[in-house]
Parts: sequence; C-alpha cells; structure tokens
Amino acid sequence: MDAAARRRAIAAALEKADGPVPASVLGERCGVSRQIIVGDIALLRAAGAEITATPRGYVAGRGPAEGLRRTAACIHGFEGMERELNIMVDNGCTVLDVVIEHAVYGQLTGELHLKSRRDVAEFMRRVRENAASPLSTLTGGIHTHTLLCPDEPAYEKTLTDLRTAGILLE
Repeated sequence: MDAAARRRAIAAALEKADGPVPASVLGERCGVSRQIIVGDIALLRAAGAEITATPRGYVAGRGPAEGLRRTAACIHGFEGMERELNIMVDNGCTVLDVVIEHAVYGQLTGELHLKSRRDVAEFMRRVRENAASPLSTLTGGIHTHTLLCPDEPAYEKTLTDLRTAGILLE
C-alpha cells in the first residue's frame, strides 16, 4: 500500500471507529510503525482532516455532539487529579479537555475525552507509567475542564461534588 492509500485507510478507520484508535493499532493494520502513523496523521490534519489525539488514541473530528458543554474551574495537586476526574465521569459528564493559561504560551489545551472510570484509570496508568506531569503543574494547580454533560442537573451535581472535595476553584 502506498502512502496516499495508507492515509485514506487511516481516515476511513477513524471515521468508522466507535472510540479512540491508538497509533500502534493503526500501524499494525497498515503494516508500518507507530511513528509513520503519527506523520500520516500530521499530513491528514494539514490537508484539513479534523483528527484529535486523545490519551487513548486518535478520534475523527465528529466529536461528541449530544449534551451541554460546560466548564469547571479547578485547583489541586497531582494527588487530586484522579478524584477530580472520577467525580466528573461519575456524574455522567465526559471530560473533553484540560486547559491552562500559561504565562508565555497563552492557552494550552490537552485533549482527554474521558467518559468512564475505566477511561480515568487508563489515563492515570499512562500518566504514572510515563512519569508525566499534569499541565496544571505549570499554573500552581489552576486549570479548567470542558465537560459534556447530559443535562444541567448533572453539571450542577458535578460542581457540588467538586466543591465538597475541595477541588472547585471559586
């Protein structure tokens, strides 16, 4: 398969997928390395494809459409991250991203797309496995999350639970 055919196959696989697809899986399907896939994704994006990289893999740009988009401002150290994310998904919200305001670079966003405790556990495993620092370490723990909530009561309950946990920035 030549490079153009491989990129078409990657785009088609992402469009058909029910969830994120890791670069390693795409590489196995196409018979190339993960790094070749990363380059192909960059070229697809440059050509206008809406592809988002999440901690669990790539997602085609269709994104979650149903629900209310809301923002929660939070503050905590590393030890509060898993608790915070679990509060959000336990209330039925999808954690779309984490955003910080950096003094030099301005707004920095990390795509998350976490929908369940399983997603949170996998995310935390990868953070620990890679000794990764959360973006919020650059801002003294202050950050926001964009949430996709099923309804307003779910969002309000999320805020209440974050407040009770001492995580909500007010």
